[in-house]
Amino acid sequence: MIKAANLKKLFIEKFSQNPLIVRSPGRVNLIGEHTDYNEGLVLPAAINKNVYLAIAKNNTDKVRLYAIDLSDSFETTVDAIKKTDKLWPDYILGVIEQLQLNNYAINEGFDIAFSGDIPQGAGLSSSAALECATAFALSTLFELHISKLDIALLSQAAENQFVGVNCGLMDQFASVFGKEQHLVKLDCADYSYEYIPFKTSDIKILLLDTQVKHSLASSAYNERREQCEEGVRLISRHHPSVTSLRHATEEMLLKYVKPVDEIVYRRCSYVVAEIARLQLACEDLKKDDFKAFGQRMFETHEGLEKQYEVSCKELDLLVQLVKGNQYVLGARMMGGGFGGCTINLVKADKAEEVAQQVAAAYKEQTGIEIPYYIAEINSGTSIVDLTQASYGQV
Repeated sequence: MIKAANLKKLFIEKFSQNPLIVRSPGRVNLIGEHTDYNEGLVLPAAINKNVYLAIAKNNTDKVRLYAIDLSDSFETTVDAIKKTDKLWPDYILGVIEQLQLNNYAINEGFDIAFSGDIPQGAGLSSSAALECATAFALSTLFELHISKLDIALLSQAAENQFVGVNCGLMDQFASVFGKEQHLVKLDCADYSYEYIPFKTSDIKILLLDTQVKHSLASSAYNERREQCEEGVRLISRHHPSVTSLRHATEEMLLKYVKPVDEIVYRRCSYVVAEIARLQLACEDLKKDDFKAFGQRMFETHEGLEKQYEVSCKELDLLVQLVKGNQYVLGARMMGGGFGGCTINLVKADKAEEVAQQVAAAYKEQTGIEIPYYIAEINSGTSIVDLTQASYGQV
């Protein structure tokens, strides 16, 4: 990862143009996992890990992309946007395609170079950050005046339709709408949202990376989504108004889903419980009851492990290693699953100590040395103003 000032210098050397530079952050999700694509509630926050993207028009019809951290380039033209045999260009090309499909005029060539410090495959949504950075950069460069919500929606559509990952909106929404010292309570049914204060002076968000990498496109993520949709189909035969698990109850699941398919029942039961758990967790935060909030995080992990079955032995081990630790209020796996990070709420003055202890114990049991990150809650997608060293919001 290179700093924004160095990104500008490198861009000028490579493309001989003075670029616009934007940043878009990764995200954590405190609670509400695998609920976004079920029209549920989620509680993410943008963090201080970012994709930095430089862009400028090039007075041709060429689209030239450079991934600095991979030392890899890709070139096409604005009227020949299609999937590649590489993965990384698809996140950018997918956004370009979505803008064109939605009648935004992207009819001139441009150059992009990008770099970032969001760990790959850790479940911190580096792909969503790149998509949102691209959408915002193109909106700014071509004066398209795309709203914040549409930047998130276009970026999600790019991942769904071009990359081929059936993700919900949470990752992109958190990247664009992030606010310092606040979580974003997002209702995925209608995209309404509320900022929930979350001051990290006493509590730190500690991320422990299993170093087990996952690829959502080839994992069981899409299968879980299909199982949730199957549960809704079984209920809606009897209750046509139930169009998503947001409107389902445990009683409905027991009556209409469990007798037909036990596995589908378990998946859906987790989601219904998790949506209710998030509502209670937000009430905990409003009362500054971090202990109760943390307990709900442990409950979420248990559901993801045993009912939704998207955890893995390494994630389970990291959660077990902090359970009972007096300085850890809550922990769970975060993200799509099958690897990535656990998110831990830790007393602020003990975060480093806990991280080092857990990393040592994890290495002893697995032989794997793991990185950890103490995440600060950050603002969302913005222009990087190098003259002021400040951010201009979307």
